[in-house]
Amino acid sequence: MRRKKENVRYHVVSVRVSHEDRETLEYLSKQTNMKVSDLMREALLAVPAKERS
Repeated sequence: MRRKKENVRYHVVSVRVSHEDRETLEYLSKQTNMKVSDLMREALLAVPAKERS
């Protein structure tokens, strides 16, 4: 029997970035040992809640 996944994500967000921004994301990804998607999620959470609403 399969276990249910926690924190299932159903939505995909695509973003176009410059070549330089992509290189920066790849560099940060390797330096932090994180996936680019996880870096982007962390960046979103870094914005204060007051500014997000």
